[in-house]
Amino acid sequence: MSEVRFYHLERQSLDQILPQLLAKALQNGHRIIVKTANDQEVERLNAHLWTYNPNSFIPHGSAKDGHNTDQPVWITANDENPNEADVIILTQGTPTSALEKFTLVCDMIDGRNDEAVSEARSRWKTYKDDGHDVTYWQQTPQGGWDKKE
Repeated sequence: MSEVRFYHLERQSLDQILPQLLAKALQNGHRIIVKTANDQEVERLNAHLWTYNPNSFIPHGSAKDGHNTDQPVWITANDENPNEADVIILTQGTPTSALEKFTLVCDMIDGRNDEAVSEARSRWKTYKDDGHDVTYWQQTPQGGWDKKE
């Protein structure tokens, strides 16, 4: 079974948090899939990761870039794992049919969107019922994360 972490974004946006999560996962030797809702969001995130910080670099790509097996971070709107990732970051409430193929699943919740929070509660129940190890992480005022019981 997979470890599923819900990250409740309340103080910062996905664009602010995603580079930090990716950098930490890469430092720990993981390969990562970032799954988004559509191809436009794939390209927006792809461009964002090139420009978010001129002093930082996160190796990544998407179908437009090619070389999918060589990319430590692969951004996609499809249910795929071409870079043999062991971590998947689900954004915008996107599901994956291959949850059990990942050791870690990060489900990012837009805490400023009531519908997104409600849908996340439903996913939480499904993941728990399926036997996954599910945890909830809330942003601290300092921008860190607290695991809530």
